[in-house]
Amino acid sequence: MQRPELVLPAGDLEKLKTALLFGADAVYLGGKDFNLRAFAGNLTIPEMATGLEYAHTLGKKVYITVNILAHNRDIKRLPPYLEELQQLGVDGLIISDPGVMRLAKKYASSIPVTISTQANVSNYESAAFYQDMGAFRVVLARELTLDEIADIKRQVEIELEIFVHGAMCVSYSGRCLLSHYMAGRNANQGACAHPCRYKYSVVEEKRPGQYYAIEEDERGSYIFNSRDLCLLEYLPQLIDVGVNAFKVEGRMKSPLYVASVARIYRQAIEVYVNQGYRGAAQESQAGMEELWAVATRPFTNGFIEGESPLIQDINRQEMPRRTDFCGMVNGYNPDRRMVEIEQRNNFGPGDLLQFMIPDGRIIDLQLRQLFDAEGNLLDRARHPRQKVFIPFDQPVHENSILRRVGERHEE
Repeated sequence: MQRPELVLPAGDLEKLKTALLFGADAVYLGGKDFNLRAFAGNLTIPEMATGLEYAHTLGKKVYITVNILAHNRDIKRLPPYLEELQQLGVDGLIISDPGVMRLAKKYASSIPVTISTQANVSNYESAAFYQDMGAFRVVLARELTLDEIADIKRQVEIELEIFVHGAMCVSYSGRCLLSHYMAGRNANQGACAHPCRYKYSVVEEKRPGQYYAIEEDERGSYIFNSRDLCLLEYLPQLIDVGVNAFKVEGRMKSPLYVASVARIYRQAIEVYVNQGYRGAAQESQAGMEELWAVATRPFTNGFIEGESPLIQDINRQEMPRRTDFCGMVNGYNPDRRMVEIEQRNNFGPGDLLQFMIPDGRIIDLQLRQLFDAEGNLLDRARHPRQKVFIPFDQPVHENSILRRVGERHEE
């Protein structure tokens, strides 16, 4: 049975390391230009080189997004950038614009090209077209059913990648103009303001200033407010039809999100490959609890069974039992029996804390004492990126994550 590649987002070097350590086979990231997440951390060329070296020591891959819908001003700046990426030896380029792809074939000819979901490939003829153009993989549009994906796979030899988790756009796989017209930020140039999350009312032209709620709840309409995609329970069927890679959205999410999603999808893939459907069903149920804990919106299965009646979050549902990202583990001092934490969120004694370890373990932490770098006792870790120390009787792997567990709410 084919084991599909698990591809996670990496908004910066920290998230790159986190994704790879917690189960990703590959990461995708953007440089400072030409990618569709202008407000992610993104990486400089030297940072890309560092990330590549780290990934390759683990036997894993780094793909670079060059997926804007390019204008003439972009075309003039692309050749030297593509040449730099070729010199770095990146493992792949993710491209949506045919002109950019043409330049990549000229200036970075040794780098395999993946066609971005931004190209909206939704049929086997489009997939065959990009196959003929020399692409090695295509990220299908999110608006496809399982049967459509299977049919495309039967018709073409090009590898297929699909999004299995993360935010959905209220447009066709990302081609949105609302952001540009409403906020002056062009989504197709990487600067989306997410206007599909705004609250909307209706105004009649002869009654200026009078706003009428579209009656979905007492606070207004959220018809554009999409749920987040989650296809965890469909992984067995997607593996069976031959999908080559599973992709997760979220380059602007926290390391906790990246680690949690990578861990759960990695475990789900391995359980199905090794144990079949029965094991996968049990793993899926357990995994959903972990995914809910880092969710910002309720989930939908999107279009995988046809258009779902649960695509929009019309009630602005709050997520129960949320976990908080409290810090990254910098290392363990065996002499002092202390774990060094770089703080990311206020925490202290009395909180329900856990270490997430890259090998998949979750270790509960009964925090009784907390110290600063000078050895002074603290009641809370309050300052951003503050270095604090926790007494602990066993080593904790560097790059593990400290999280606070939310209270469970019974339905």
